[in-house]
Amino acid sequence: MTSIAAETWFSAPALRRVFDLLNADGGEVRLVGGAVRNSLMGLPVGDIDMATTLVPEEVARRAKDAGFKSVPTGIAHGTVTLVIDGQPFEVTTLRRDVETDGRHAEVAFGTDWTVDAQRRDLTINALYADERGEVIDLVGGMADIETCTVRFIGEAEARVAEDYLRVLRFFRFFAHYGSGRPDADGLRACARAKTKLSTLSAERVWSEMKKLLSARDPGRSLLWMRQSGVLTEILPETEKWGIDAIPALVAAEAAFQWQPDALLRLASIVPPDPERLEAMAARLRLSKVEAGYFQQWTKSPTIPETIADTTFDRLLYWNGTEGILTRLKLTLASTRAKTENDPALLPQMAKLQRLLTRASDWKKPVFPLSGADVLRTGVPAGPQVGEMLSALEKQWVEGNFLADRATLVARLGSMVS
Repeated sequence: MTSIAAETWFSAPALRRVFDLLNADGGEVRLVGGAVRNSLMGLPVGDIDMATTLVPEEVARRAKDAGFKSVPTGIAHGTVTLVIDGQPFEVTTLRRDVETDGRHAEVAFGTDWTVDAQRRDLTINALYADERGEVIDLVGGMADIETCTVRFIGEAEARVAEDYLRVLRFFRFFAHYGSGRPDADGLRACARAKTKLSTLSAERVWSEMKKLLSARDPGRSLLWMRQSGVLTEILPETEKWGIDAIPALVAAEAAFQWQPDALLRLASIVPPDPERLEAMAARLRLSKVEAGYFQQWTKSPTIPETIADTTFDRLLYWNGTEGILTRLKLTLASTRAKTENDPALLPQMAKLQRLLTRASDWKKPVFPLSGADVLRTGVPAGPQVGEMLSALEKQWVEGNFLADRATLVARLGSMVS
């Protein structure tokens, strides 16, 4: 019998309390999903999800009686989050689908573990573990973990038709856990359902894509998304731009120890066209920060690797660092890949690295004057105040930020007189 009992997190007192609480008096609770999957694959465990034969109201009642906090995070679908010693445990009652429409499911609670397993999406996500740590496999997930196969439970097209978001989940889990070619039945079902992705909320689509792009290497998954037509369906911006930059970017991340960045990876596969990316941000309902990331990138100037430090600092001052860092990283990744066949590009790569370091470490200087300084000279409030400040700021920047406050005040006096 396969067991995860040796995992350090499995012995945590808070988790043992959940087992004790919900396994008493005829109830049963098991771990399910990611915690079991990741433990078997030797990967870090994040959230801990659990499944139980108890109905949500009983889970909440037992938690209250034991003095534990419970939050009805998804009560209609049977989910209660228990918070013990500051750690959340999402506990969901065993379910079966009564009706599905590709976006939402009406469920009925039950006590049959096999029925609960069969309604889940992928075999590697439907493994349970009991309080002893023994893994319970009702759908063949263990074999798929051993071969790193991402496969739908039962008939792939039926699983996808229950919730079309599973198209993106298939590719997301393949990016994180799969190897070789994707499961043929799953790939075929996703390709056939691609037009149904338009029925999903933009938030759900972007959430899945962001997780996919955060995988250590999403390249193979993106390739199969393109081959199946799914990528064009949700990111038409990539259709003529392509995904060829991803391998070079992933290699550069490893070489330069950059953390995987979903936004940078997305930038590498879409054209730097302000209007198209503004439309993309609106369509996917990106957050203001995320939309701003692409605005900064598309507005940032192209940086020649031979640029002088003083000129570069002025560009950083007027344009900010975020967009320039994005542009430099993409250029550096591309140049690094080319050096494998053209060593003459190594000096160019080194210069780009130096610029990237300078931009990463750069702190924007603070302009020493304000509108109050202009008003104190007798200039009346109005547009002239801003115009004079702007002129002085431009002089200060062009002088490489060297003029101090006293010098600038003297220049201001000369301008007024």
